[in-house]
Amino acid sequence: MAYEQKDNSGSIFANDKKETANHPDGKGTAMIDGVEYWVSSWNKMTQEGKPWRSMSFTRKDAKPAARPAAKPAPMDDDSLIPF
Repeated sequence: MAYEQKDNSGSIFANDKKETANHPDGKGTAMIDGVEYWVSSWNKMTQEGKPWRSMSFTRKDAKPAARPAAKPAPMDDDSLIPF
């Protein structure tokens, strides 16, 4: 039987694909009130040197932000002539 995420729970695993300091240290999933989320976490330190984690949640059904379309190259007057 496949694993089924229980409501109001989640899992985070070490991110073995981390390439830069901005990439999350951990990645996983969570289900909150019946909605599935991607979870990212970063390992941090307080000023006193105590470890803590920062987390972010992104809905799995959220559409990625649209990138602005590339502007077409400007046309000169000769480009309007059909031959």
